[in-house]
Amino acid sequence: MGRHCWVGTNAVILPGVILGDHTIVGANAVVTKSFEGGHCIIAGNPARILKELH
Repeated sequence: MGRHCWVGTNAVILPGVILGDHTIVGANAVVTKSFEGGHCIIAGNPARILKELH
């Protein structure tokens, strides 16, 4: 997991997943793939990018 990441309540991050710096994971999200670029908000099942942070 990158630096300065926030993970919401009951979020599940599967083994082997890499999150880049400044990634926000929404509550109850299921992260099944890596988001190595970071700087984004992800949520859902499976998690997807909701917003890019610049």
